[in-house]
Amino acid sequence: MTTSTRGAGKVPAVLVLEDGRVFRGRAYGAVGETFGEAVFSTGMTGYQETLTDPSYDRQIVVATAPQIGNTGWNDEDDESSRIWVSGYVVRDPARVPSNWRAKRSLDEELVAQGVVGISGIDTRALTRHLRERGSMRAGVFSGEAIASDPELLARVQAQPHMKGASLYEEVATKEAYVVPAVGVKRFTVAAVDLGIKGMTPQRMAERGIEVHVLPATATEDDVYAVSPDGVFFSNGPGDPATADGPVALMSAVLERKTPLFGICFGNQILGRALGFGTYKLKYGHRGINQPVQDRTTGKVEVTAHNHGFAVDAPLDKVSETRFGRAEVSHVCLNDDVVEGLHLLDQPAFSVQYHPEAAAGPHDAAYLFDRFVSLMEGQRA
Repeated sequence: MTTSTRGAGKVPAVLVLEDGRVFRGRAYGAVGETFGEAVFSTGMTGYQETLTDPSYDRQIVVATAPQIGNTGWNDEDDESSRIWVSGYVVRDPARVPSNWRAKRSLDEELVAQGVVGISGIDTRALTRHLRERGSMRAGVFSGEAIASDPELLARVQAQPHMKGASLYEEVATKEAYVVPAVGVKRFTVAAVDLGIKGMTPQRMAERGIEVHVLPATATEDDVYAVSPDGVFFSNGPGDPATADGPVALMSAVLERKTPLFGICFGNQILGRALGFGTYKLKYGHRGINQPVQDRTTGKVEVTAHNHGFAVDAPLDKVSETRFGRAEVSHVCLNDDVVEGLHLLDQPAFSVQYHPEAAAGPHDAAYLFDRFVSLMEGQRA
């Protein structure tokens, strides 16, 4: 990515998709060029949390909501230490932010962090195109970075694919840190950071859990050095087929029968540890309005998603694995994608979506309580 921090103003910008489709608009955020996988997010709110979610590393995010930036940018809602998206695409950026917590505009924050974006394009047409053709490589070019369409297309097509990309280590913490329990400490959890969002350990802390957040390269010895009552594997970016290290670590945790909870990338890691495959979805699930059924209760939840890969596990039967029986616990009602797994013979489960829901609905917050129940049962 190359950027300039001068104001975008009315600087022309171009979005080029790898199949040759071109959208022309105006620069939004930093001026320059950037590359990534073009994906769309259907959330009507929560753009700050989306932009700072490490799971969006190396992706150009298209906002389907027509107007973005109304609430500006504050210093409280970041889900990590920086913006991780490689580019941002909006239709109608707000001219003036209006929120009592706003410290600056979204445009100003994008410029400050060097994030190249584009505005003023038909994001509905772009979203329909990505739904029909699938998520694909793309580039955003503005100002002096603009060249002929064939030249820009060649540069886009020279970029790496998301399939086969190993990204979780580059977004994870390099040093372990602790999020203390709120109130009385009840449990200790070792959380393996594969791209964790800040609200996730906070949700556990609210339940009396002291959370030790460990790097993605953590070993079995590192995990058990904190004497955990449970182990958590976080969300994260990239292709789960590349995550052999986390799969081996999760297998070691399963061998010890320690209570285990995984979300998003962690769900895919559990799937691999159990012997299931993973695959890339055509355009993925991204947004805060995805319907999922908890098959253990029959309840339908509206949930927050951000994933482009899924677990290939049978929906219609219990599977025998090296760690005992396992079954699909949650399923997406839009397309029958596996949205959760659980083991029947030991305390381990996972979901594909984000129960911390920042931003988003709180329908799935009970999953943290389910994790607590597993640790209570193990302790008893």
